[in-house]
Formats: sequence, structure tokens, C-alpha cells
Amino acid sequence: MFIDELKLYVESGKGGNGCVHFRREKYVARGGPDGGDGGKGGDVVVEVAPEYNTLMPLRNCRHYRAEPGGKGRGSNMSGAMGPDLILKVPRGTMVREFETGTLLANLTQPGQTAVIAKGGKGGKGNAHFTSSTHQAPKFAQSGGEGEGLWVVFELKMMADVGLVGFPNAGKSTLIRQISGANPKVADYPFTTLKPSLGVVEVDEWNSFVMADIPGIIEGAHEGAGLGHQFLRHIERTRVLLLLIDPTDPERDVEPTYEALIHELNQFSDLLQSKRKVVAVTKCDLESVQEEQVQSLKARLDREQIPFYEISSFNLKVLNELVYDLHKMIQEEQLSAPEDPIAEIESEEVPIKETVTEESGLDPLDEL
Repeated sequence: MFIDELKLYVESGKGGNGCVHFRREKYVARGGPDGGDGGKGGDVVVEVAPEYNTLMPLRNCRHYRAEPGGKGRGSNMSGAMGPDLILKVPRGTMVREFETGTLLANLTQPGQTAVIAKGGKGGKGNAHFTSSTHQAPKFAQSGGEGEGLWVVFELKMMADVGLVGFPNAGKSTLIRQISGANPKVADYPFTTLKPSLGVVEVDEWNSFVMADIPGIIEGAHEGAGLGHQFLRHIERTRVLLLLIDPTDPERDVEPTYEALIHELNQFSDLLQSKRKVVAVTKCDLESVQEEQVQSLKARLDREQIPFYEISSFNLKVLNELVYDLHKMIQEEQLSAPEDPIAEIESEEVPIKETVTEESGLDPLDEL
């Protein structure tokens, strides 16, 4: 099952208490205090696991707690440090505090780690409190409390090109043809119910990652259909490839393009500013609305937006599209930061309570 949002409670370990102890050995006169310090509590750490592509492994538990630190002991022996609790997540995961929306971690690289809850400090033993006027303290410091908070894990897939289109526009067929992805393909809408990634090989040394998301519908930016659930997965992409079906009897070509642009612009400023490419699919069919296709082509030429007429069975045209997309990605890499949403997402933005029951996130939960 594909899970891309989770609300969890995490709590770091409590620090161990300091020890009250006095040295008592034969032939050692006036043995003084020698209580050791408590150990530090374990941190809650989030780590990127390259083999993961979903948050599903974390769904089986709603509360995660790190181990506490050990108590100090006599002879100035410190307590053991509590082991860190490591939560493994896929690349592209963001962690926010639920109440404030504060970004705690933005994990984009394999093996990257971030501490989202620090363990409590260990308390000091009575050996620390000796002085010239108080040579036998009979007290020690308690260990510090751990941090406990509700957090939201949000997965935004890492890809170079994002496929956008209405249902049955040919997105899944295209990504199957040019990559190793194997999404479901059928002659009815909404065959794609979860995002999928495919690696597109340009040549022997170059490749890029393409993301296929479920088809969007009008009103997707307001949460209609699967809008809010999956539009965020293309926010990290560098190029958006808009696919338009010219054989759809219910929707003309140019209004389809305008509707797609409207949904992207309304969803977020990031999608509005991304570089876009338009491709009309299924051009090998007789039912293509040729006049409308040419009208859209003329409009996009004026707007300097790349336009392609493709068929998933015309490999020559597909190869041209792949090479051009790779060139655009390289240009964007030179002009844009490594993570296009890193700076914007670092702001404290309240979390939208628009997730479904399947995601494991219940906005009505009482904290």
C-alpha cells in the first residue's frame, strides 16, 4: 500500500537520574561522595532509507518512544546512554510539528538523518555538589524529561519530470514506453491510483527520473478527486510535462490545456513557476481533432512553450522528447537550487488538514 502522509506521536528518552552514593572502603578514611551521573536519554532520529518508497512501515504504530538513559551508580560510574530510536523513511520525506506546522526535517539525500526530538540530559550525581562548606551532599539531580510531540510525516517524491493530465491522457502508457516503470494501463479512467517513478535512460551515461501521478480533474487544487493527495508529489520536479488527449469527445484541446494550467497555478506558486512542456498524445489515431491541435500549437509557439505531437508507438518522436526533456533538466539544475522547495518549505506554514483516513492522519484527533 502506498502511504504518503502519517501523523505520529514521538517521544525522546528521559535522562537518567544522578546517583547519591558515598565511598565506603576499608582503610580509606573519610570516603567522600562518589555518585555518578545519569545517562542521556535516546533521541528520536529520522533517517532516509533508499530502499523505501512509502511511509507504510511506520503505519503499524502511532506512538514511538526512545529508551531512557540509565541511572548513575557509585564509584563515579555514569549511567548508560539511552539508544536512539531511528525511524526510516523514503527520500523526499518532510517532518513537521503538527500544532504549529514548523518544519523539523527535510530529507532529500540517501542516508541523510535529522533529530526531531532530543533526549533528556542525564542528572548529575552527588559527587558534583561537594564544596568546602558542604562536603557530604545527600542529594543528586534528576534526569531531564524527553521531548514529546505529534508530528506529520509528508512524502513528496523526488523526480525530475512530472506527468500531468486528465484521466486517460496516456500518462501511464508513456512512462511504460520510455522507462522501466510498470503502472497499470487500461481503457477506463483513474487506472493510476498511486504515484509511480520511472528511470528514463537518455544514453549510456545519462538518465532522469519521471513521476506519474493519478489523473487530475477540475477542482483538484481544492481537493477534488485525488488532487491534494498527489499534486504535491510534482512540487519537487524541475519540469512539468502536460499531456493532452486530442481524441476526447467531451473536452476540446485548448480548454483542456487551460484547465490544467489553472489547476496547477491555483494549487501552489511553485507549480505556477515551473518550466512546462506540452505534448498532445495519441496522434496516431484517426479521431484526433487536428484543427484544435494546430490552434494550440500556434498559441504555445507564441508563448514560447515547447510543444510535441506524440504517439507512444512512435519511438523516433519519443526519443526526441526524452532528449529535449533531459536538456531542459540540465538547464534547470544550473539555474535552480538542488531542492526546489527547500527554502519555501522551511517557513512555518500551518498544515492543511486535508488527508484521508487511509493515510493514517486524523485531523480530529485530540492531542
